[in-house]
Amino acid sequence: MDQFAAMKAFRAVVEAGGFTAAAEAMDVSHTVVSRHVKQLETALGVQLLNRTTRRFALTQAGQTYYEHSRQILDQVEAAALLVAQHQVEPTGLLRINAPMSFGLEELAQWLPAFLDAHLQVRVDLVCNDRFVDLIEEGFDVGLRLAYSLSDSTLIVKRLAGFEEWWVASPAYLRHHGTPAVPADLGAHQCLNYSLAGKAGQPSFTAQDGSVHTVDVGGRLQANSGIVLRAAALAGTGLAASPEFLVREHVARRELVRVLPGFSQQSLNLYALYPQNRHLSPKVRAFVDFAAARYSPLAAQAGNSD
Repeated sequence: MDQFAAMKAFRAVVEAGGFTAAAEAMDVSHTVVSRHVKQLETALGVQLLNRTTRRFALTQAGQTYYEHSRQILDQVEAAALLVAQHQVEPTGLLRINAPMSFGLEELAQWLPAFLDAHLQVRVDLVCNDRFVDLIEEGFDVGLRLAYSLSDSTLIVKRLAGFEEWWVASPAYLRHHGTPAVPADLGAHQCLNYSLAGKAGQPSFTAQDGSVHTVDVGGRLQANSGIVLRAAALAGTGLAASPEFLVREHVARRELVRVLPGFSQQSLNLYALYPQNRHLSPKVRAFVDFAAARYSPLAAQAGNSD
């Protein structure tokens, strides 16, 4: 016996005032409704309805069962409506993981606008530069900066591409000279990002299409782009940095971009999230918001492969 279906049939009989009316309301046959009620009475071991040829009346047990079953069915319906609403309206806690430099310098700038646009969403943002297993550590979505990503069981959406700029302070360049071609970097103090692949062997593409790979070194390497930027501002050396970390400093002439005629592979921004048949509205809303934020850079990201 399908107890849930039998409960619905019993309630329909009571509220419709008879088996025929209940069958019409449920769009099933009179026989189906009658069978459900009989099966329910058999399973419960009590008579729920006193029937005559023209009308019926609830027994005391039937009245008690009707009151409780109505509450149960109402709660089931309310739960279904609540879940359906969640599938439309972004709501609840959204856990985001992001690289430290991107989280502090970029995400922090537009995350408040995302919260203003989705008032039912709460955010728990965790920024770090170590490897994070999004599923194991309970994150809904992760942001990654990389030249490319290896195969993943996660959904990956590329959002943007950031140029990497080589920069140094005016004081450093006055004392050590300004590199004119990539090969000149070998004679300079270079500040290396330790988590980047081949950080000590950057490759450049000239305007004529020729590729230049050079060996660079220096006294400082770090796993934080913010630390390297600070060192460049202090005159410690030349740093390769994603443009979002240094563009304002370049605009204020606190840093100078060198080798502007030579390009490097763009650093891509990716959003990653678990593969679910029904993507959570809060995740979809966040990814769509980020995609819209960086839409002018999307073409650049697409051309970087």
